[in-house]
Amino acid sequence: MVDLRAPCPFCRNPCALHATLDGVAYFDCSDCDFIFADPTLLARIDAGEPVREYDDAYWQMELAAARDRSWGPSLARTAEALLYCTIPVRRFVDVGAGPGFLLDALATYLPSHVDTFHGIEKFPPPQHLRTQRPNYIHADIADVDGTFECGTCIEVLEHLTPAMARALARALRARSVPGSLFLFNTGLTAYVRGEDPGYLDPFGRGHITCWSVSSARRVFGPEGFLVHALPGKTWAFVIEMGPVADKNAMVDRIWHGPAANRNLLSDPVMGNVMYLLGVESARAYGVAPVERLPWQARLWKRLRGLAP
Repeated sequence: MVDLRAPCPFCRNPCALHATLDGVAYFDCSDCDFIFADPTLLARIDAGEPVREYDDAYWQMELAAARDRSWGPSLARTAEALLYCTIPVRRFVDVGAGPGFLLDALATYLPSHVDTFHGIEKFPPPQHLRTQRPNYIHADIADVDGTFECGTCIEVLEHLTPAMARALARALRARSVPGSLFLFNTGLTAYVRGEDPGYLDPFGRGHITCWSVSSARRVFGPEGFLVHALPGKTWAFVIEMGPVADKNAMVDRIWHGPAANRNLLSDPVMGNVMYLLGVESARAYGVAPVERLPWQARLWKRLRGLAP
């Protein structure tokens, strides 16, 4: 018999059962706006027992989705993050880079700026299945030298327990300077509740938590980050190391950020397609989902980087 209530990992208040998937109970904290798998399972993961081994079989399944994201929505998220950032970006990092295909895509569209972009992956696929770019680093970001002014973390946070997310927040703080900005792409609670309940998936995709701006503030706020919503995006938020000079909404920042960041998104060979992608992606999404045919819903998820 599954216990129908469990304490929230943040506020400790009792939380009601949200759903049971593949025999795993998920609970929903309305106070923290956080959905989480059975705390017993989370504790086992924190003790070193992964719910999903990131082995060859996982990567064989994941490679197609990783390539699809990297050559599409991840490029858009990268461009957006650079336009949201209020300080000139010298080093950009993709945290949890998987096979590193985003570095390959960026090298294609921004070949004159390849040295700016880095990818960090703690559990990479085998050597022959990942990028060969020199800025791909097999490590935990906590063990990497230097700082980054900007970055992305795409389809990672939903794999992390709250304790693991706190460790990531501490590591990002150590790699940040005032104004450093990171964009997280992950299905938020509003997305799971209103658009795609199947995003929660304990064993296939290893999605064990579902975040919101409120719950992200519980993790990143104590480390000095401001957490910003992106209106119309139920699958992304931004964290920014304070203090912040520009108090404008994110979508307004795209018009008057540092010229250096706009220049990063242009290339002598490829032109300004990446700059245009960032501007249009920042402005493109409506506030509410609309009814879509199955193929439209699938395309919509792909554009947001959430499709498996």
